[in-house]
Amino acid sequence: MRPFDYLEPETLDEALVRLADDPDDAVVMAGGTSLVILMKQDLIRPARVIGLRRIGELRAIGTPEGNLSLGALATHGALARSQPVRAHAAALASTFAAVATVRIREQATLGGNLAHADPAQDPPVTLLALDGVAVARSRFGERRIPLDALFADLFETSLEPGEILLRVELPPLPAGARATYQKFLPRTLDDYATVSVAAVVATDASGVCTHARIALGGAGPVPLRAREAERSLVGHRLEDAAIRGAAALAAAATDPIADLRGSAAYKRAMAGVWTERALREVA
Repeated sequence: MRPFDYLEPETLDEALVRLADDPDDAVVMAGGTSLVILMKQDLIRPARVIGLRRIGELRAIGTPEGNLSLGALATHGALARSQPVRAHAAALASTFAAVATVRIREQATLGGNLAHADPAQDPPVTLLALDGVAVARSRFGERRIPLDALFADLFETSLEPGEILLRVELPPLPAGARATYQKFLPRTLDDYATVSVAAVVATDASGVCTHARIALGGAGPVPLRAREAERSLVGHRLEDAAIRGAAALAAAATDPIADLRGSAAYKRAMAGVWTERALREVA
């Protein structure tokens, strides 16, 4: 690892000033579980690392104005145990509980996970299906970024130089909405998913779908929404033909990368299989 300067600001304003001093050669660090590995592998070479751990406000989890707000420094373990998270959607709490191992969950943070932009990670998938919005701030102001616009490419986000991710906000779910997160793990429980699917649906009193969200991980260079599949469900009962059709549309929307977990064709097929399973669980 190359030498670097390390700073730990006491406040968010101080961190923003420090970052603005050298936005091209400075990085911010939350838990460090991904950043430190990249630095050790010499894949990134920051001259300055700005640690955020002293900024307590970034750990806040709550429901201001009816939205669920998840602080960027909240760990996956804290989020999995959080009563506001469980009350909003039990599937979201179980998603955080599915991340890696307990050691990682107690160190790695939501903000670091999103900023790393690994398409095989768990939280972005469920957060996408729950219509999450990232909130970032620079010295010039605050910006709201829908999560499907945050992920720009493989390991790339749309965060601007000088911006720090503050939190993710989730709007209230429609009345009676049901959500699930499905993770295909052919190897060990702490592994990356081969593919993963989050589904959120709501139906009216007659069983007709009024709201549908389907998001997939490991199915392309970024976590993605299967919007055509979602549209195919709204206005229909969640019966066998509708579910199978939506699963096929979700699979067709994927652009997976072949790797040690499977070929692109295999991952695409599994995206369809696991979308169908997810939809049957919430139907």
